[in-house]
Amino acid sequence: MTVHGRPGRRHAAITRPAQRRAVLIRRWRAIRSAEEGIATAEYALVMVAAAALAGVLLLVIRSPMVQQAIEGIISSVFTA
Repeated sequence: MTVHGRPGRRHAAITRPAQRRAVLIRRWRAIRSAEEGIATAEYALVMVAAAALAGVLLLVIRSPMVQQAIEGIISSVFTA
């Protein structure tokens, strides 16, 4: 393929600022669209970690020792 009289060249030289801008925008969109799935996966991992932490906190709060400590604090507040 011949472009501007040079054999073997596949793409024409980008000479106009509007053309350069269009090429850069296309490249940026291609890179950004490839990373969209990564953000979704990170969000899912954060949600799983938050649910696991909530489960651990629930187990700790429901333990008899923690319940007794909370009851002791509440009763000392009301008796004082």
